[in-house]
Amino acid sequence: MKKANIKKLALSGVLCAVAVVGSMFSFPVFGSKCAPVQHMVNILCAVLLGPFYGVGAAFVASLLRNLLGLGSLLAFPGSMFGALLCGIIYSKSKNLIATVIGEVFGTAVIGGLCAYPVAILFMGKSAAELAFYAYVIPFLISTAAGALISSVILFSLQKTKTLHNMQEAISH
Repeated sequence: MKKANIKKLALSGVLCAVAVVGSMFSFPVFGSKCAPVQHMVNILCAVLLGPFYGVGAAFVASLLRNLLGLGSLLAFPGSMFGALLCGIIYSKSKNLIATVIGEVFGTAVIGGLCAYPVAILFMGKSAAELAFYAYVIPFLISTAAGALISSVILFSLQKTKTLHNMQEAISH
């Protein structure tokens, strides 16, 4: 049991580092920094590690991105809700397509709506200059790109049976 936890912790650290480094390849959309690599990492964490490691990796990556000046406070709702939802969906269904859709919905809709109060309370934005749904479209663009990248990776791994082997190696 301890060996599996150490493997999961090590892999979540590596994926967190990938998310932080990958955030250097971000692009602005309507005042939001879109970092698709974070969403790719969320889905990989969901499939390989589970929802709690995924949320933990998303939180740490968001924190590091903010400390390094690579992200904004919107990184927290923009990554953690998608990581949680896709992790729960994969743990219950083992369906890759549903997992990818869960990441997109969790980030774009739930994270996008939760970014509104974060922007007002912590970033000094006024409610008059932001629509309630202002972050849904930028988050959708970012998460869709990350979901596409992770889909290519995961379906390739699944086709060669490598994904199952990776999951077995991590859990033992």
